[in-house]
Amino acid sequence: MNFGVIGFGYWGPNVVRNLTALDGSHVVSIAELSEKARQRARKAYPGIHITADANEIISSTEIDAIAIITPVWTHYELAKAALENGKHVFVEKPFTSTTEQGERLIELAAKKNLKIMVDHTFLFTGAVKKISQLMNEGTLGKLYYYDSTRVNLGLFQHDINVLWDLAPHDLSIMDHLIRSTPEAVVATGQKHLSEHEDVAYMTLYFPDSVIAHINVNWLSPVKVRMTLIGGEKRMLLWNDLVADEKLRVYDKGVKIDSREGVYDMLVSYRSGDMWSPQLEQIEALREELSYFVDCVSSGRDPHNDGHAGLRVVKMLEAATESLNKKGALVRL
Repeated sequence: MNFGVIGFGYWGPNVVRNLTALDGSHVVSIAELSEKARQRARKAYPGIHITADANEIISSTEIDAIAIITPVWTHYELAKAALENGKHVFVEKPFTSTTEQGERLIELAAKKNLKIMVDHTFLFTGAVKKISQLMNEGTLGKLYYYDSTRVNLGLFQHDINVLWDLAPHDLSIMDHLIRSTPEAVVATGQKHLSEHEDVAYMTLYFPDSVIAHINVNWLSPVKVRMTLIGGEKRMLLWNDLVADEKLRVYDKGVKIDSREGVYDMLVSYRSGDMWSPQLEQIEALREELSYFVDCVSSGRDPHNDGHAGLRVVKMLEAATESLNKKGALVRL
């Protein structure tokens, strides 16, 4: 399967490296506007055609699929042109800048019988795979909450705020694990260094009293990548920055029994063992790209397809509306 890659900045080199290492895939051409980045690509991959013109890749009859690793405001036009030229599309998160753009691309891909995959890399990590398994097996019981913190110092983006930059990771994981559509969103944040928010908080309300909270920040003195998921039976902690025991499952919980009478309530706490399940040791991006090649070859739809990407964009749009209204509740 012949690939063209558009974008060789921060994430593009990782995509090219994994595609060239995969059985069944071959990178034919890389397009990049920056001369410095093109020089890096030529040095690293002397056998691959390097160009400044993305249209060379889009119109090439040699290429079967295009990986779009560019700023979000460019995604729609590039993906649209790729689909119109009969190319399958792998596109960096977030999928598009608007819901309308996402819907148009999904419709076009269906019309052309082509695949779209949105780069939700974390879905392919050993940790998220294991969490998904535990939740499907009912290990946590009835879900109560999903709480995620993703903060660090930089990298500042010039075209989007911190929600659009960092929250797609957590929203795509949450969407994959909870498999339910939130009913409403509240978001607050503040701009300190530019015209875009660099600190933001997002709360999502789901049916059955499930609540999710996402904290994203470009101005933190420390880097934190931590998620807490609480259930009726058990709770878990995922700390993505530690080398060992990234995932811990706690057999802890609270049980409340009400007696007759408004003021009488029995509260009992359960504190059992903690264990750390073994995680699959894989490079998530390679696993994801291999899955994309397999989906195109077999004709099946990936679980992180355009529809999954669109759900994330809808949540981000609602959060932006709430942000602009100083934390007003926005229904989805």
